[in-house]
Amino acid sequence: MITLDVTILGCGSSSGTPALGCDCPTCRSSDPRNQRTRTSAYIKVGEQGLLIDTGPDLRQQALREQLTQVDAVLYTHPHADHLNGIDDLRAFCYLKQGSIPLYGNAFTLDNIRTRFGYALQPPSKMWDKPVLFLEEVHTALTLGGVSITPIPLQHGNWPCLGWRIGDMAWLTDLSHIPDSSLVLLQGLQLLFLDCLNHDPYPSHLGVKQAFAWAQRIAAKRTVLIHMTHRLEYQTLSAECPPGIEVGYDGWRAQLGVS
Repeated sequence: MITLDVTILGCGSSSGTPALGCDCPTCRSSDPRNQRTRTSAYIKVGEQGLLIDTGPDLRQQALREQLTQVDAVLYTHPHADHLNGIDDLRAFCYLKQGSIPLYGNAFTLDNIRTRFGYALQPPSKMWDKPVLFLEEVHTALTLGGVSITPIPLQHGNWPCLGWRIGDMAWLTDLSHIPDSSLVLLQGLQLLFLDCLNHDPYPSHLGVKQAFAWAQRIAAKRTVLIHMTHRLEYQTLSAECPPGIEVGYDGWRAQLGVS
């Protein structure tokens, strides 16, 4: 049986927590679960190391979790808090002395091509730049012996992707899940789900919306991610229905893939 080792590298919103210039209780909290870097995940699938997104905190996250292997990146969308750490992939290219494929939809890959074209070139002798190549996805692919399915989502007006890896799914930055995507989310053991704050927001799920979508998807275990500093860990945990929990940086789980 193949094993998925899942680590939340970051579960914060675009501002992170503590937020700059803020003196709220969450930002002043001594609970490490209230210290959130920008949202990203690392999944060890057999012998493959997969990264979901490359936020601006990638170097810090990789050092904290002692990551040395990235074999592919699964991108959700091209907002800065999910993409702008792309240059830190050069260290992983150097370590493996090889290129890294980037998987995403056309919308995201076109953005990468426009903004980070220097990273899509052949390697130099010094490996002083990332060496990446783009793989547009529409249907499931296999990495590390596990089926990986792109899940189309709406993030406001943007067409974004969630990712299903075996019986785990990562759904960040979304405002709506189409019916055709809900079909792809049946039978999950573990779901990571967007939960920005209590107030309604046009391109994210609020707490009540996240609870409602979690109930519809009905994964055995749902973990909330992409939270602002307005959501304090202990307070939000007390609000969660059974089967739903609050994520935090460094959260880990292991599950098998039959």
